[in-house]
Amino acid sequence: MASRNTRILEAAARVIARRGVRGLRVEELAAEAGVSTGLIYYHFKDRTGILRHTLEFINDRAERYTTARDPEAPPLDPREELQQVLLLELQDSEEVRENSAAWGELRASAVFDPALREDLARATLVWVQEVAALLGQVRPMAPAARLAAAAERLTALLEGLSMRWLSGGVGVDHARALMESGIEAELAGLGQR
Repeated sequence: MASRNTRILEAAARVIARRGVRGLRVEELAAEAGVSTGLIYYHFKDRTGILRHTLEFINDRAERYTTARDPEAPPLDPREELQQVLLLELQDSEEVRENSAAWGELRASAVFDPALREDLARATLVWVQEVAALLGQVRPMAPAARLAAAAERLTALLEGLSMRWLSGGVGVDHARALMESGIEAELAGLGQR
């Protein structure tokens, strides 16, 4: 059975995905997690603490589902690994939908919340650095600044495609095809001197 903290964070991600950050009420979160409001305040202190920990939780969960590998499968080459990490953010599963929706809600709320903005900026920077490192494995001779810029464009593209997919603007298969095209375009640009 999941720990209380994990149950609370899973519930927070569900509530944020469903109602948005502004719609997050501690009483509803407690009911969703099956705990008391006092326990939530004990573990997370306040609403900002809940949001910060939920952001960390959805980042950790995304890392798990984008990097999970079948131990029996042959290893991926760097290009395949890059594609897999990015494309697994666009899969039609409840966990990915919930994670992506919660991330989008946290991103939108950061416009009005300086504390959340800083946390989100840090999380985004880590994500961009991870993608830049993957790009660097595919294009090891590319300058670091160009790798970082390509990673920024790819992560921004992924966020935009994710929101369009979740809101019904594009189908998941089309979003994945657009993401694959973006990856190829960035790799081609990095291959030029």
